[in-house]
Amino acid sequence: MTMYGGLQIGLYIAVLLGLVQPLGGYMARVYEGRSAVNRWLAPVERLIYRCSRVNPNQEMRWTHYALVVLWFNLFGALAVFTLQRLQVLLPLNPQHLPGVSADSSFNTAISYVSNTNWQGYGGETTMSYFTQMLGLAVQNFLSAATGIAVVIALIRGFARHAEETIGNFWVDMTRTTLYVLLPLSTVLALGLVSQGVIQNFTAYKTVPLLQPVSYEQPKADGGKPVTDAAGNPLSEAVTIPEQTLPMGPVASQEAIKELGTNGGGFFNANSAHPFENPTPLSNFLEMLAILLIPAALCYTFGHMVGDTRQGWAVLAAMTFIFIVMAVAAVYFEQQGNPAFAALGVDQNASALQSGGNMEGKETRFGVVHSALFATITTAASCGAVNAMHDSFTPLGGLVPMWLMQLGEVVFGGVGSGLYGMLVFAIIAVFIAGLMIGRTPEYLGKKLEIYEMKMASVVILVTPLLVLAGTAVAVMLVAGRAGISNPGAHGFSEVLYAWSSAANNNGSAFAGLSANTPFYNSLLGSAMWFGRFGVIVAVLAIAGSLVIKKRAPGGAGSLPTHGPLFVVLLVSTVLLVGALTYVPALALGPVVEHLLMIAGK
Repeated sequence: MTMYGGLQIGLYIAVLLGLVQPLGGYMARVYEGRSAVNRWLAPVERLIYRCSRVNPNQEMRWTHYALVVLWFNLFGALAVFTLQRLQVLLPLNPQHLPGVSADSSFNTAISYVSNTNWQGYGGETTMSYFTQMLGLAVQNFLSAATGIAVVIALIRGFARHAEETIGNFWVDMTRTTLYVLLPLSTVLALGLVSQGVIQNFTAYKTVPLLQPVSYEQPKADGGKPVTDAAGNPLSEAVTIPEQTLPMGPVASQEAIKELGTNGGGFFNANSAHPFENPTPLSNFLEMLAILLIPAALCYTFGHMVGDTRQGWAVLAAMTFIFIVMAVAAVYFEQQGNPAFAALGVDQNASALQSGGNMEGKETRFGVVHSALFATITTAASCGAVNAMHDSFTPLGGLVPMWLMQLGEVVFGGVGSGLYGMLVFAIIAVFIAGLMIGRTPEYLGKKLEIYEMKMASVVILVTPLLVLAGTAVAVMLVAGRAGISNPGAHGFSEVLYAWSSAANNNGSAFAGLSANTPFYNSLLGSAMWFGRFGVIVAVLAIAGSLVIKKRAPGGAGSLPTHGPLFVVLLVSTVLLVGALTYVPALALGPVVEHLLMIAGK
C-alpha cells in the first residue's frame, strides 16, 4: 500500500475517533433525558406524544416493545408499497413516471423499512420526487431510529437490575429522530449543498453536449435490418447532440442516507454520481457520516452502563478489524490486474495516475478513496457506493463481502452494529467461562441458558438466509438467469447479493440482474427476516437481563474492558465468520483470484 493510502486511512480514523466522545456523550444524555436540547425541544416532543396519544411515562416489557417494533415497521412497509404503486396519481412527479411493479414495490418497501436500501431499480427513472421524499427518505429516518431504539433497550437491559421494563419504543424513536438524526442531517445536507450536491424540485433538464457523440448503427425499416443487393447489412451514422440531466431533492436524502447507514441512492449510480457526491470533500464527509453514529454509540453504551471503559473496549475491537480490512482492500486494489501487467500496461501510482485497478472507479476518487469507501459502507450496514464492487479485484471484492458476512458488527448499522457486537461479547465471555469453569457474566449480569439460546439465534439467522438463499439461487433456472458473468465471479455475484440482503447492507456487485420477480421476492423476504428475526432475539436478551440483579465481580471474573477482552472479542467475531463462510468464499472470490493470477 502506498504512503498516500496509509495517510488517508489514518486521517479518517483520527477524525472519526475524535468525534466519538462528544457525540456519544450527547446521545447518552438524550436518552437519559438530561440534554439541554431535550429542554429546548421539549414542547415539540410533548406535542408529538399528544398527537400520537402516547404516554411517555409508561414503559414496556420486552414482549410489548418487540410487538410495537414489528407492527410499526409492517405499517411502514405497507405505506411505502402503496406510494410506489400509486405514484403516477400523486404530486411532485414532473417526469410522469408510472407506478412501480408489484414485485419491485414489495422488494423496495421491505428494503427501506429494514434499513437495507437494496435497489433493484434506477432511482431517476423509477421513483417520483414524492415517493423519494415521503416514502424512501422518511423510512431512512424511521428505520435508523428503530435500530438505535433497539440498542438503547439492550443497553438498559445491562444498566438496570431487578426491573421488568426496557423503555418505551415511541419515546426512544421520537428522541432519536428529533434530537439526533434531524439535527445531524440538517448540518450534513447544508455541507453537501456547499459542495455541489443538488436540491430542487424542477423537471429534468435537457442540455447540449460540449462534444456531440456519433456512432454507427445498423439501418432498420420497421424493425427489420436493411441490406444491400448482396445481402450485407447497411449502417447509418447517429449523432447524440444533447443529454438529459436528472434533478431532485438529493442533498436532504443523501444526508440521512449516510448518517442512518441506509445507503439507497437518489440516482442509480449512487454516490458515484456527481450530483450525489461531486468532490473529494463531499466524499470524505459522506464516509465520515456513515460510521459517525455507530462509533459514537459505543461511548453511549459505556456511559449508560456506568463504565466508559466498556464502550472503549468494544470500539477498539471494531476499529482493529476495520483497519485491517481497509488496508487489505486498498492493497489489493492498488496491485492492479495481472492480466494488464502481462500486456505491458503501466498500473503503478505516479504523479500522472492513481495506479492500480481503476475499472469501475471515478477518477475524482481514485483507488484509495474507492476501496476505503467500499470498506466503510460494508463495515456499516449502509450500502452506499462510490465505485462498482463488481469491478474490484477478486480479493478486493472479498473484503466488503466478508465484512457483511461477519454480521456487520464492525461498527455496523446505527444501533444494529452495536447490538450485534454486544451479542458477540456475550458469546466471547461464554467461551471464556467454559475455559475456566465459571458461570459467564458480562457487566455484572450472569449469562445463562436463555441468553445463550437467543444469542445463538442472532448469530445463526443471517448465515442460514445467506447460504440457503445462495444455494437455491444457483440451483434454479430463475436464479441463474440473472447472472451476467459465468463461473466463479457469477457465483460471487449471487453470494454477495444474499449476503447484502440478509445482513441488511444493500450494496451490490452490480453484475447481477436482480430486478426480477424471483430475486425481488426472495431477497425481500431475506431482508425482513434478517432484520426483525435478529431484533426480536436481541430484545428477548434485553428483557432477560433487565430482571437480573447485578452481581459484583470477583477475583475470577474476566475483565471486559482490557486488551485481553478485546483480543477475545475480535477472535470470536473472526472465528465465527471464518467457520461459517470460508467454504462459500473459496468457491467464489478465492477461486477467481487463483484463475486470475494463473492467467486464465
